[in-house]
Amino acid sequence: METSVQSLTSAGNVLFILLGAVMILAMHGGFAFLEAGTVSKKNQVNAFQKILFDWSVTTLIYFFIGYVVAYGISLYSDTKLLTYDHGYEMVKFFFLTAFAAAVPAIISGGVVGRIKFFAQTIAAIFIAAIIYPFFEGLIWGRISFFQNWLTNIFGNSLHDFAGSVVVHSIGGWLALAGILILGPRRGRYDGTLDIRPSNIPFLALGSWILIVGWFGFNVMSAQKLTEISGLVAINSLFAMTAGAIGGLLFSKNDAGFTHNGALAGLVAICAGSDVVHPISAIIIGLVASFIFVKLFHWETEVLKIDDVLGVWPLHGINGTWGGIAAGIFGHKALGAVKELSLGAQIVGSLAAVLYALFLGFILYKIIDLIYGLRMSEQEQMIGSDLTYHRIEANPEETL
Repeated sequence: METSVQSLTSAGNVLFILLGAVMILAMHGGFAFLEAGTVSKKNQVNAFQKILFDWSVTTLIYFFIGYVVAYGISLYSDTKLLTYDHGYEMVKFFFLTAFAAAVPAIISGGVVGRIKFFAQTIAAIFIAAIIYPFFEGLIWGRISFFQNWLTNIFGNSLHDFAGSVVVHSIGGWLALAGILILGPRRGRYDGTLDIRPSNIPFLALGSWILIVGWFGFNVMSAQKLTEISGLVAINSLFAMTAGAIGGLLFSKNDAGFTHNGALAGLVAICAGSDVVHPISAIIIGLVASFIFVKLFHWETEVLKIDDVLGVWPLHGINGTWGGIAAGIFGHKALGAVKELSLGAQIVGSLAAVLYALFLGFILYKIIDLIYGLRMSEQEQMIGSDLTYHRIEANPEETL
């Protein structure tokens, strides 16, 4: 009887984390539709191609290199893991691959419209092999010195339950480096490029796919059925709804900001979703939407940084906010279920910023020097769809 119960529990854990992995895989369809709905029509096919292709490349690179870097586990050489505990380690890899693949997908939305197709793939290879897994290993994996140092200094380590810092901040700040090296799209700041979203239904669909999948991203970060928490689900729900409300109000009812505001709230709640009180989650989501609406305008119109989908404020700055917010609201006096260290959250979150910016500039500068990052002016005018894929999103319209 005891053996049967253990076997059933193990099988339940496999199914639990597998469902989470599949939900996050579906989120990449959300990334694709969100990007395709935001960019110009001549770059929509490229958005769909890039997200799927980079997911595929990232999966293989992370399997052979990245997972080993982060966790010291070689799934291809240790054949015992193929079936041990119902193959739990295999589906855990699938789940964590989905996190790793989210980083290039985040970056894609910032550099779209002027980056060479394979230049971003080259970047994705190095991100999946080394840059992301090393930081992942620092916070969640086998590379313990940084968390040990934070614990010695602040009495607690960086708490990042579902990746505000590890996934979203790293992705957003890496994207900023690439965006700055690339420069703006042809015609972005001389008034000749139409920067309005090309397809609001696509944008909204992408947002909704991401919202639904995010509950796999957050809730299934428990990684075992016995560790599941309804608090994570409700905090995710409240941060999302507060972000959508804030996005609408702060932008004066702009559809793009409303749907992205919901995503901003979800980015920010990832870190502390298992700890903070639901009322705190509402505040975190509202602040996140304010950050996105106001800083996206400041970034693109004042600083003249051509971040097409606003991935730096949405993922980078809000990922940092999420890490720090967990420290602000992660106290029992504020209704939290455990005590976190604000100092550890601040230092850990800022460390991610410096890490991603430094390595991002190195990575994209090297790719630019050796292969070239930027499409030519003529290619940008034609669009990446015809340049790389030889077809438009709606080819019958040109007949």
